[in-house]
Amino acid sequence: MPISRDEHPLERFSIRATDWSGSSEAFLASVIVVAVWAMTGPLFHYSDAWQLVINTITNVVTFVMVFLIQRTQNKDSLATQLKLNELIAAVQGASNRAMAIDDLSEKELKRLHDRYLNLAARKQDSESTSLEDDQSK
Repeated sequence: MPISRDEHPLERFSIRATDWSGSSEAFLASVIVVAVWAMTGPLFHYSDAWQLVINTITNVVTFVMVFLIQRTQNKDSLATQLKLNELIAAVQGASNRAMAIDDLSEKELKRLHDRYLNLAARKQDSESTSLEDDQSK
């Protein structure tokens, strides 16, 4: 992914870290770290300190990865929302109110979901009725 020079250095770093962490090289590096750790078990007599090393490494990596994953998910979600908004804006007759739907409360979303379920059921009923009318002719 191209990185703009205008972006904040922390943003550029997180983009690179996210890209690398999802790569085959990162997977291979993690397998190598675990293999080296496992092979050193006999050397350290499988001590508590030996186990603590891998626990600490995995905890730190997991902690950092949670934030990288959340960052990526937030960005992907925003991009998807913008694409959907563009589609809504381009479709004649679509409700532009749906473009701000992500600002609704959970209760309001549930109410709107139920409304759309009712609309779909009514549409299905009307299509079934018109299909039956066509078949009876």
